[in-house]
Amino acid sequence: MDIVDSPIIQRIAQLRVAQKRGPLDRVQQSEMDQCLDWLVNKCYRAALLKNYSLLASMTKDTNWQHEICKDLEEL
Repeated sequence: MDIVDSPIIQRIAQLRVAQKRGPLDRVQQSEMDQCLDWLVNKCYRAALLKNYSLLASMTKDTNWQHEICKDLEEL
C-alpha cells in the first residue's frame, strides 16, 4: 500500500486542514497526536530495519537480510 492510501495518513491530512482553519478541539488534538505517534513509530521501525539490512549485507548474512526485507515489505 502506498503511504498516501493509508487511512491514518489521510486522517492526518484532514486534521491538518482543520487545524489551518482554527485550533483543533481536545478530541481532534488527541487523534492527531495518536496518528503522529503511529507515523513516528512506523518511520523509526523502517529506519531500524534498513540499518539491520545494511548490517546483514556487510556480514553477508543473506538469510537474515531476506527476513529483514520481508519485514520491510510488510511494514
